[in-house]
Amino acid sequence: MLIGPQNLAVHVNHVRSRIRQAAEAAGRDPASITLVAVSKSKPAESIRAAATAGVTDFGENYLQEAIGKLDELRDLPLRWHFIGGLQSNKTRAVAERFDWVHSIDRVSIARRLSEQRPFHAPPLNLCIQVKLVPEPTKGGVSPEDLPALAAGTAGLPRVKLRGLMCVPPPQPDVAAERAVFSQLRKLLERLNADGYGLDTLSMGMSGDFESAIAEGATHVRIGTALFGSR
Repeated sequence: MLIGPQNLAVHVNHVRSRIRQAAEAAGRDPASITLVAVSKSKPAESIRAAATAGVTDFGENYLQEAIGKLDELRDLPLRWHFIGGLQSNKTRAVAERFDWVHSIDRVSIARRLSEQRPFHAPPLNLCIQVKLVPEPTKGGVSPEDLPALAAGTAGLPRVKLRGLMCVPPPQPDVAAERAVFSQLRKLLERLNADGYGLDTLSMGMSGDFESAIAEGATHVRIGTALFGSR
């Protein structure tokens, strides 16, 4: 189903209602959960319509596509999240233009972002992507290698390590969804036990974000439920 700008507000309100219900069911404050609208492949017109409906955070996967939209929408006070795989030759533009990067899986990428972040800008917020389920085509660090990556990232200047992100494959039921998201929460708790002070769990998409919220998600990345199928 394609969702046009004219009825996007209805879908934004519906998703926000689902977030609120899931948060309340988990005994959490709905305000503690950030809706990141995944706007890859969507035109600037749709992003502007979502912003008019109150969405402030947008996630992009493809840098070249994103830069044009950032330029076209520079009049809006939006926060931009880079959520796709990041190659070393693309880090400068991300360091200069984005507020968050959710997909750190190598210390070399974090180091380049730190070196290329403008001094006049606030620190770039980073999440480490963790591969909880083996998938050859997906990025992410293994749970075993996570502590070393966190240690190598946390002390870098001009960036701030905020938390963890995951993109698990579809699960057969809610219990299985929650079990996967619980793994990421426990990994964050272990890092915090070592003094990292992380506050972000970026997990949950259109098909499973209620389960992610039940397990502590602070950022849910929603595309299809807002904008329709690509």
